[in-house]
Amino acid sequence: MKKITIIGAGIAGLTTAIALKQRGFEVEIFEAAPKFKKAGSGINLAMNAMQVYQKLGVYDAILKHANYTSSMESTNKKLKTLTSVDFTELESEFGVKNVAIHRAELHKILINHLGDTPIYLNKKLEFLTQEHSNITLHFTDGTEHNTSILIGADGIHSEVRKSTFKDFSLRDANQLCWRGIAKITLDSKYNNQLKEAWGKGNRFGFVHISKDEVYWYALINKNSALQNPNLKEIFADYYPVISKIIDHTKQEDVLLNEIWDLEPMNKWYNKNICLIGDAAHATTPNMGQGACQAIESALVLSNCLKEENTVESAFAKYQNIRIKKAHYVTNTSWKLGKLAQTDNPIMVFLRNLITPLIPKSATRKQNIKLFTLQS
Repeated sequence: MKKITIIGAGIAGLTTAIALKQRGFEVEIFEAAPKFKKAGSGINLAMNAMQVYQKLGVYDAILKHANYTSSMESTNKKLKTLTSVDFTELESEFGVKNVAIHRAELHKILINHLGDTPIYLNKKLEFLTQEHSNITLHFTDGTEHNTSILIGADGIHSEVRKSTFKDFSLRDANQLCWRGIAKITLDSKYNNQLKEAWGKGNRFGFVHISKDEVYWYALINKNSALQNPNLKEIFADYYPVISKIIDHTKQEDVLLNEIWDLEPMNKWYNKNICLIGDAAHATTPNMGQGACQAIESALVLSNCLKEENTVESAFAKYQNIRIKKAHYVTNTSWKLGKLAQTDNPIMVFLRNLITPLIPKSATRKQNIKLFTLQS
């Protein structure tokens, strides 16, 4: 099979490249960014993602540079537990750990595992043309590149998707999200916990990614946003550790984004062009599964390309295996975000009253569904 071209050197693109190389394919990657930045963001790698990295031989390197997460709790704003998940119960079942890691650290690990795979930076795709088996990539710097197999791993605003599919829709969750990394060591009780505190129309999550670094994220509803929202003021009535985390963060490194997802698409490929990760199934971050679903897709796609006789049948098989679970995550995450972000006082009261009553068995069942790999 011919060389495979990937647009996008994020987690989806790099993981796909590693999986393809291990199955004997030649790979090249084009990335829009002029250089890789050490963004102020962390990432949670759930057991489904870690199983993939175990299969790809990257697991131990990640474990060495990550912080082990043994449990996850949703709480009220005073950090009183509403619902919790003990990951240790599932570790023996799936043979891997749950971790949190600096996004840039993960990026570096993946690039190291790619060895001599060419990654061309500062190559922003403007559009592409597809004629029979030939795909021509047109970059904003005026250059062109021809390929016969293309994988679009270029995120929620994918140019590959825009050039290949006309019928798709992005959805605005009407939320703003800040993300940052605090240089701080919290009380030891927080060492291996991911906490997400729910208020009225806002929430705050945090988890250690190393001994002295805490990754955090904060969300508010757009309709409550002032011209220059002050995080300390918004979360002033939360448990004091949250103000402490904000205080220990370099404000110039804090990232601010709107939250959007991609309305589930029923087609991820067209002949010899295929989408992966956020380009195919972008989700809101409410289940911590965005990158994890991309990582799962990477393994499945590489297996299908190895097993099938034609590129198109491989893409069809990949879509058939992955689409139901990816859509489940997108739709469930959307609903969960609306619940967590409600600013209706009655709904906040009911949410905090009913959530603790959800049986542990139901939560366990959902996690098994999330963490079980498809093939």
